[in-house]
Amino acid sequence: MTDIQSVLILCTGNSCRSQMAEALINHDLGPHVRAASAGTRPQPKVADGAIEALRLGGLPTDGLFPKDVDSLIDRHFDLVVTVCDNAREACPIFPRPVPSIHLPFHDPHGEPLESFVQVRDDIRARLIPAVRDALGV
Repeated sequence: MTDIQSVLILCTGNSCRSQMAEALINHDLGPHVRAASAGTRPQPKVADGAIEALRLGGLPTDGLFPKDVDSLIDRHFDLVVTVCDNAREACPIFPRPVPSIHLPFHDPHGEPLESFVQVRDDIRARLIPAVRDALGV
């Protein structure tokens, strides 16, 4: 496979789970898949706990910032993944049909760093294989 497939990770605030998922997919599925993340109601910044959990896992954090899903609505995606129930309910209709999966994760916002690390590890354990399977990577 030579084409890079694209995935949109969609959450409500785009400050924790979807940011970690973006970093993990880009790192773990690297040359075959490129991820972006967005929120239905993005927060002003990425949660410090999410950044620290990614750094502790040896993952890059450069370029991570909350984005509104409306700013990405016209981009081509091969897959949309909602990682929270609110985002699933509020998921916009894309101009082109795009396959989607829903894989919810605990929201660690406001919790100790250990919660962010647990969610990071859960995302790696469940989301990476699900994306790999959905895209045939």
